[in-house]
Amino acid sequence: MTAARVLRIGLTGGIASGKSTVANLFAALGVPLIDTDVLAREVVAPGTAGLRAIVEHFDASVLNSDGSLDRAALRARVFADPQERRWLEALTHPAIRALMEMRAAAAGGPYQIIAIPLLAETGRDDRVDRVLVVDCDPALQIARLQARDGSTLQEASRILAAQASREQRLAIADDVITNDGGIARLRDQVEVLHRRYLALAASTTLS
Repeated sequence: MTAARVLRIGLTGGIASGKSTVANLFAALGVPLIDTDVLAREVVAPGTAGLRAIVEHFDASVLNSDGSLDRAALRARVFADPQERRWLEALTHPAIRALMEMRAAAAGGPYQIIAIPLLAETGRDDRVDRVLVVDCDPALQIARLQARDGSTLQEASRILAAQASREQRLAIADDVITNDGGIARLRDQVEVLHRRYLALAASTTLS
C-alpha cells in the first residue's frame, strides 16, 4: 500500500442481495465507486489475453456470435464444476485486482466504495479497510434471482449454494445494510454510513 491512500470500503453481499442498488446510492452522494464486476468484464473483453485463454480452455461455445464472451454460458459451465470455477478465478482475479488498484489510485475522494461480490469467498485482505455487507434473507435472494434472470428454483438455489453463506459474509462485516424493504430504507442506511465514513476518513491516516 502507498502512503496516505484513500479509505476503502469493500462492499459485498450475495447475488441478488441489492449490492448494485446500494453502490449506486453511494455514487449518488459523490463517492467514487469501483465495481469489480465491471472490471471483470473489461479483463475478458474481445481482444484481451483473458478472453483468448478462456476460449482455449473451454472452446468457442462460450462466445456470442459477435465474438464477445457469453457470460451466461460460461457461468453455467463453471457453476456446474467447482474445479472449472477455480480455474477461471485463478485467471481473472489477478487481472481484476491490478486494474482495481489502478482505478482506485486515480479516483481520489474522501473515501471509496470498492464493490467486490466475492469478497467473502476470496478472503478479506489489504484491498479494503472496512467491509460493508448488504444482507437479506436467502429466500428473498432466490425470489429476486428468479424474477431478474428467469432462473428456475433449482438454478437459483445452486448459484446461492456456490457462494459464501450468509453467516460467512456477516462474519467479515464491519458494517451491515439490511435490504428487506424499499429504496427509502436503503437510502437512509446509506446516508448514515456515508456520514460515518466521512468522519472516519477525516480522522484516519492510511499507509
